[in-house]
Amino acid sequence: MNATRLHPASLARLSPAVRRPRYRREAHGVGIVHLGLGAFHRAHQASHFDELLDRAGGDWRICGVSCRSASVREQLLPQECLYTVAERDAAGTRYRLVQSLAAVLVAPDDPAAVIATIARPSTRLISMTVTEKGYCRSPATGRLDIEHDDIVHDLRDPVRPRSAIGLLVAGLRARRQASVAAPTVLCCDNLPNNGAALRRIVVDLAGRLDPGLADWIERGVAFPSSMVDRLVPATTAADIAEAESETGLRDLALVVTEPFTQWVIEDRFAGARPALDLTGVQWVRDVRPFEIAKLRLLNGSHSSLAYLGLAAGYRMVHEAMADSDLRPFIEMLMRDELAPTLVPTEGLDLAAYQHRLLARFGNSALRHALGQIAMDGSQKLPQRLLAPLRQRLEAGQSASLILLVIAAWILYAAGLGEGAPHTVDDPLAARFAEIASRESGSAAGLAEGFLGMREIFGADLPESPGFSRQLTNEIAGIMQCGVRARVRAVLREAPNG
Repeated sequence: MNATRLHPASLARLSPAVRRPRYRREAHGVGIVHLGLGAFHRAHQASHFDELLDRAGGDWRICGVSCRSASVREQLLPQECLYTVAERDAAGTRYRLVQSLAAVLVAPDDPAAVIATIARPSTRLISMTVTEKGYCRSPATGRLDIEHDDIVHDLRDPVRPRSAIGLLVAGLRARRQASVAAPTVLCCDNLPNNGAALRRIVVDLAGRLDPGLADWIERGVAFPSSMVDRLVPATTAADIAEAESETGLRDLALVVTEPFTQWVIEDRFAGARPALDLTGVQWVRDVRPFEIAKLRLLNGSHSSLAYLGLAAGYRMVHEAMADSDLRPFIEMLMRDELAPTLVPTEGLDLAAYQHRLLARFGNSALRHALGQIAMDGSQKLPQRLLAPLRQRLEAGQSASLILLVIAAWILYAAGLGEGAPHTVDDPLAARFAEIASRESGSAAGLAEGFLGMREIFGADLPESPGFSRQLTNEIAGIMQCGVRARVRAVLREAPNG
């Protein structure tokens, strides 16, 4: 073991400035299985449970599951699952040691171990952050995509599932067979009404394998919805080197984030409910207003900034937010086209939320890459931007700013936009490339080709009066004048511009 690596045996060398939990790990059992052991989970949910264990104890440690890559295991196991969280803002960086993670499994290496861990009686909560594409669902319909390669595999070989949904269903089947009580399954991804969305997908897959299992899930398993909010950029080698110099130990599982964190959960658990309100979590009867506000104002604005900012030549969120054209565009997008689609809700001050988001986007200490946000646009845009777009069109209201963003995304996805050359990271990238090779010089052809992808745009938007023509005009405007000129023109032409 490298003597400078973070590890229980090397904690004496950890800087006293690093905040440490007071609880003993071995005194607390593992009650959670988390699917999707990425940086966001470690910066958000695992940090909340670490705080809970420190304040109130309980058997709420986590077995983390990587559904794809073994790299997270290589980061964490040599450190016996210890890691640090670096919170950055203009005031500096503050470090915190987290020890709520108890074990790491890699699903492709040993799916049986994951299934057995889900099935243990001590497992009371199964949580998930597998990103939008990890649910193998159609973004337009929200239903299970039975033609998805992973679902085809899991229906054929349910004992060795490949998808996160397949793993979850197999684990629930093992619980039922062992007469273990139904658990709570908590979705923490950016899906509208995410608890109900996950329940529908799980019941659909289970029903195709075993109708009795589907009935058991519907009757007993709780799927509360939740909203999670924290900005977590990808950790870089420079981040790790800086943390080593400041903390005294090398942490290859370091996560970097902002001080802000929010978690809103529907108060509906199948069994024991962790006292997460001690860590600032809000328990509510209905998460949907908070969830939709976050999806549209934060995530929708973030995606907009990504496609416009990359085309304008920027790499980082804070750089794009400092642009004299892009910042007022994002402000107007939030205020005039996104916020008016939301329902007033007690405890949710939309004006204050927008103001806070603008400040968070401008946090120059948090180097959040626009390219990270731009990934998987086909999975993200339906709920982030197309849903409020539909709402405005149905009400006969202007949506010129959203239309410009959709046009910028199409050019980005087709590999035809401005800015540095990029690789399109999206489950539908091959189909985007086919459309681009066929229609690269034609705005109308690009609009028609992308609108033909019903899994993104549905059947209604292409048929909406004037929508195809307006989208074609925006694509043509960017192709002819560039994104900056179109942003300025749309700001001038907007009703409140």
